[in-house]
Amino acid sequence: MWQANPTWGSPRIVLELRMLGIDVAKSTIEEYKPKPSKPPSPTWKTFLKQHARERVSMDFFVVPTVTFKVLFVFVVLSHDRRRIVHFNVTEHPTAQWTAQQLTEAFPFDAAPRYLTRDGDGSYGRRVRRRIRSLGIRKIVTAPASPWQNPFVERVIGTIRRELLHHVVVLSERHLKRLLSDYLDYYHPWRTHQSLAGDTPDRRPIRSAKSAQISEFPAVHGLHHYYLPKAA
Repeated sequence: MWQANPTWGSPRIVLELRMLGIDVAKSTIEEYKPKPSKPPSPTWKTFLKQHARERVSMDFFVVPTVTFKVLFVFVVLSHDRRRIVHFNVTEHPTAQWTAQQLTEAFPFDAAPRYLTRDGDGSYGRRVRRRIRSLGIRKIVTAPASPWQNPFVERVIGTIRRELLHHVVVLSERHLKRLLSDYLDYYHPWRTHQSLAGDTPDRRPIRSAKSAQISEFPAVHGLHHYYLPKAA
């Protein structure tokens, strides 16, 4: 698993093996590739956990293309199961475009109670009106304080480390396809420590009655998922 998935840390390997019914201590994994971790503030973490089911976050991040164009990726993340409920890509992120993304992210009275965003000027009057019309209460983070919006910042970092750092983006259409392929892997297969080792789509633990494990490539071979071989 280390060789096939070089971006995975030791907790990911432990959780992946647990999903296959194989219990391995984290210390055993770290004996071969130690990686220290620093936990976040427990007080802030507890607060976020208590309100996770009612909150989503949104943010932009930029991706350059091979021709030096700068594309903007808009993501909306649900805190409860770490699901990316919506994403889109544009070269020109206007307030009107962003407001339309919110409508697409929360159709049919699916809007959350709280939405966390930063104070970026791109969230203009149209965006603020759309948030109010959806019945959402916005939470604006303080300037230069990404730690106040940690879930979406973390998932953006994950997308960069596990996908974008390993590919060359050709165009807007290419980037959308790459992100769609990654999310097809991320939701059903990628384990999360914050979800007690589960995945956003709730992955069942399978019993490995033998040592025969099948490996399946995902995201064009950047990642893999594992299943016990049928008897």
